[in-house]
Amino acid sequence: MQLAVVGQLSRDVVAGGPPQIGGPPWHSARALRALGADARIVAKCGEADAVDFTRRLETLELPFELVVGERTTAFSFSYDALGIRTMSVEAVGDPWTPDELSLDDVEWVYVGSLLRGEIDVGWIGDGRHVLLDGHGLVRVPEPGPLRLDGDFDRAQLRHVQMLKLADEEAAAAGPLDVPELIVTHGALGATVNGVDIAAERVDRDPTGAGDMFGAAYLVHRSRGAEPIDAARRAADLVAELLR
Repeated sequence: MQLAVVGQLSRDVVAGGPPQIGGPPWHSARALRALGADARIVAKCGEADAVDFTRRLETLELPFELVVGERTTAFSFSYDALGIRTMSVEAVGDPWTPDELSLDDVEWVYVGSLLRGEIDVGWIGDGRHVLLDGHGLVRVPEPGPLRLDGDFDRAQLRHVQMLKLADEEAAAAGPLDVPELIVTHGALGATVNGVDIAAERVDRDPTGAGDMFGAAYLVHRSRGAEPIDAARRAADLVAELLR
C-alpha cells in the first residue's frame, strides 16, 4: 500500500531569517521517515531552486521525484507569543499539469497544495485514498498578505476522503461534506469529525507541524487505524518530532 505526498516545495523566510526550504513534501517527510512508511515524495519547484532543493531532498532518505517549473512558491511569516502565524505570499509557483503527477502503484495520497489552483484533485483519480490539505482550497494565489476565502470549486471534494484544515481555513471554507474532516488547532490539538484530539504543547518552532500531522494521520489510516486513533497517534508523533 504505497503512499505518496504530492505538492509544491516553497522558499520560506521565517521571522526575517534566511530563506529555507519548506512545503508539505519537505515537512511531511519527517513523519514518514519516523514511521518507516512505504512512501515517496512527488514535489515541484522553480528552476532557480532546483539544484539546492534536490540536494536537500536527498537528505530525507526517501524516494522522491522533483518536477521543475519556472517559479517556486515563496512565503514570509512570523509567529506571535501564542503561536498565531502572520503570513505573506511572496511568489506564486507554477501549477501542476496532469502529466507531472507520477503516482503508479500509489493507493494513499496526501495532496499538500499551498495555494488554490495548484493541483486539480480529480487528476489524482478515483480509487485512491486522498487526504487534501485545505490550503489548496481557501488560500488566494496572489502576492501580498495571505487572503482566505470560500470561492473554490466544491466539486473537487467528491474526489477527497479526508480533508485537513486549520481553524481559520475551516471558517473561510464554510460547511463541507467529506467523510473525514480534520480541523487543526495549533498547539491545542485537533478535531476529527467533531471529536476533540488533545495535543502536548511543545515550545518549539511549529513550522511544518500540520504537514507532519497530515502525513502521520494518513500513514496510520493506511495501516488500518480508525480516524480518531490515527489522529491521536499523529498528534503524539508531532509532539515527539518537535521535541
